[in-house]
Amino acid sequence: MFNSVRVRLTLWYTAVLTCVLVAMAVSTYWLLRQDSARRTDAAIAEMAASFLSTVNAETGDAPEPAGLKTAIDEAIAEHKYRDTVFVVFDSERKVVASSDKQLPQGESPDSLGDALQLTLQRLEMVETPFYTVRVRHQIQRSYVRRFSIGKETYALLVLQSLHSRQEFLESLTTAFALAIPLAILLASGGGYFLARRTLSPVVEMSTQASRIGADNLHERLPVKNPHDELGHLAQSFNHLLDRLDQSFEHQRRFMADASHELRTPVAILCGEAEVALSQPRRSPEEYRASLEILQTEARRLKHIVDDLFTLTRADAGQHPLTLTDFYLDELVGECCRSMRTLAAAKRITLSCSAAEEMPVRADEALLRHMVVNLLDNAIKYTPPEGSVSVTSRAQDSQYVIAVSDTGQGIPPPLQPRIFERFFRADRARSRSESDSGGAGLGLSISQWIVQAHAGQLELTQSGQGGSIFTVYLPMSAEPLIPRLSSKR
Repeated sequence: MFNSVRVRLTLWYTAVLTCVLVAMAVSTYWLLRQDSARRTDAAIAEMAASFLSTVNAETGDAPEPAGLKTAIDEAIAEHKYRDTVFVVFDSERKVVASSDKQLPQGESPDSLGDALQLTLQRLEMVETPFYTVRVRHQIQRSYVRRFSIGKETYALLVLQSLHSRQEFLESLTTAFALAIPLAILLASGGGYFLARRTLSPVVEMSTQASRIGADNLHERLPVKNPHDELGHLAQSFNHLLDRLDQSFEHQRRFMADASHELRTPVAILCGEAEVALSQPRRSPEEYRASLEILQTEARRLKHIVDDLFTLTRADAGQHPLTLTDFYLDELVGECCRSMRTLAAAKRITLSCSAAEEMPVRADEALLRHMVVNLLDNAIKYTPPEGSVSVTSRAQDSQYVIAVSDTGQGIPPPLQPRIFERFFRADRARSRSESDSGGAGLGLSISQWIVQAHAGQLELTQSGQGGSIFTVYLPMSAEPLIPRLSSKR
């Protein structure tokens, strides 16, 4: 039961509410009790002052005992309050007058009862004139005040019953005892209902998420309110599923394309080996021809495997850069010279120009691989008698390398996919002698190399007049080693 978030939230909310209500009830009870006590003491002191004012007014300058008795009786007659008793004692603690007929005049302290005797004794012991006593099984608040008439000293004792006050406090306690449990019960029920209603989308999302797997990765979590926190969570999870779905799809396509590309050279290798071994006797020329075919397909297979290995290390971020200082214009020129033989075999004019010296600190081997890939791609798709040109220059704070050809160009619908793995714009091209056996990985690798150096590779132009690939490399920037996006 306590494993449920709804139950824990309800219990926590109920516990906090209980503590708040109990603390509020206790503090309210204490404040009201203290205020009632202060009001009672103030009322008793005011009645005693009024009583003595009446006595003083009646006695005037006649301190005779008979005049004093008359003045006290007159004050008692004027100050008749409910649940309030006035008692006047002389210096010997004998009752001079009392508003309570059960206390006869002239009685000694022994006949007043333990409570009143204790009250009179405390008058000598403590500074405060107030004291709570129990008289005739009732709790009363007492107030003692000394006064003098002539040369005689008297004491006025005022007793006020606390019965009404006790009834009020008991009623307040009863109200709290009934209201607090009822409020806690209603709040806990409402809190559980609210928690259950609030967390119900989480339950639905968890149920739906538990059903989503590799086979139904296209399904998404329900979003009831996209503007609250749970809706934002569901949308974030759906975006994650979108990315995972795309990654799975690209991985499946990558595996299918890789299997297709590897199957062809492997099938050729196996078939040619079977043909060479099918006859017990063959001429050296036939064996040499078979070995040449095996060598060509083996090189093609090795090239594909090397490219796949490079992409795998790039995806994992495990392809380190070896930084050296060199001139980028010299590297581009060397790559052009190394590709002239391939261009000449297809009767293609290859030209290279650099505006100025271009010093750079980067991975020379990777940049050489990138330039060779771009040149190989341009030569591969340029018809005979065409031309390929490479220009390099400095522009603002970056170096720009542009590789252009005079081929047929790339159709606009296929241009966004040109950097995808195993993608070739001309799927119908046969593996002829003019085709270097690429598997559609050269541009993907080139783009990763440029990104690893904090640069950018773009297809800036493609049409009937040919295509232009442009590389932008920063002059002074910390090289990066990004992982290749799974969609490429």
